[in-house]
Amino acid sequence: MRLVLASKSASRRAMLTAAGVPFEAVSASVDEDAAKAALRGEGVAPRDLADRLAELKALRVSHRDPEALVLGSDSIVALEDGSMLDKPVDRADAADHLRRLSGKRHELISAAVMAVDGRPVWRVVDRAKMHVRMLSDAFIESYLDLEWPEISGCVGCYRIEGPGAQLFSRIEGSQFTVLGLPLLPVLDYLRVRGVMTS
Repeated sequence: MRLVLASKSASRRAMLTAAGVPFEAVSASVDEDAAKAALRGEGVAPRDLADRLAELKALRVSHRDPEALVLGSDSIVALEDGSMLDKPVDRADAADHLRRLSGKRHELISAAVMAVDGRPVWRVVDRAKMHVRMLSDAFIESYLDLEWPEISGCVGCYRIEGPGAQLFSRIEGSQFTVLGLPLLPVLDYLRVRGVMTS
């Protein structure tokens, strides 16, 4: 069975490629901001928000390509006060996000949903606890000099596989989840479906 990744995310593509997974990637063409706003309006919790957005992406592509096994994924940053962070709209917004994260713990929630023939057939949600060290304004500015605009598409404003690692004092959970895809359970399911040999 063909695997289609319903995302153009560079980190998700890199993870699957590095793991030796045969796949093709297509854009889900989902208005994530509108979908997120609607779900938040319904009072959907962060864990369920990640799951529903991953499902929306998987189903959107699965309806266009019903024979394929379609993988949709999404990540949410949930702060201890119950609020959530979106991707920054500009550099100043990214600096504000980093100041909000400074010295605090947050959860990064990554969900993956597989769909076939326009219906979900499998899902997983994983969480990582991210402990951000105290960040000075000088550090934030030098970090953004280095990483902006590359992190403009990153919820939380970090790429842990790069200089973003400097933001943290401790991380509890899977690095794959932090990168945006709970890869190990995904690989297990791909073996069940025969996309990969077991």
